[in-house]
Amino acid sequence: MIKTSDFTRRGLLAAGVAGLALSLAGRKSPAVASEGAFEFILSEAEWRERLTPKQFRILREEDTERPFTSALNNEKRKGMYHCAGCDLPVYSSETKYDSGTGWPSFWEAEADAVSTKPDPTLFGVYTEVHCRRCGGHFGHIFDDGPPPTGKRHCINGFALSFKPASAQNT
Repeated sequence: MIKTSDFTRRGLLAAGVAGLALSLAGRKSPAVASEGAFEFILSEAEWRERLTPKQFRILREEDTERPFTSALNNEKRKGMYHCAGCDLPVYSSETKYDSGTGWPSFWEAEADAVSTKPDPTLFGVYTEVHCRRCGGHFGHIFDDGPPPTGKRHCINGFALSFKPASAQNT
């Protein structure tokens, strides 16, 4: 004999699996960061030659590095963080802070350095942040950061390069 509660659980499970499949089917795989009109454009082959495999997956295919794997997470010197793809200065060390998440975090980007777009996921719509010049994927922006902006730019360290401030400029 089948109980109504057993049937309901099976139905809910089936509906959940179907919903997951539909949501995944609607998402591009892999995502492509280079969609759009950008100032700095390279072919896929040129990007692969310019970037390491990990940088390519993050910047061009919108992958995410594992937390605590980038040396830039622990970078404490004064300087500027640049896009690893096109070398655009995007974040100042003055806006970097330790969010405890395992990724370099900043409360603000440089003026006219980044662009954003909606990033739908299974858990809601996030705000994806990318280089405004080459379209390279950096990470996401969340509303749980410190003052003065209240924003947390949660950035893949492998999407950036760091240039320390020279002794003459300090």
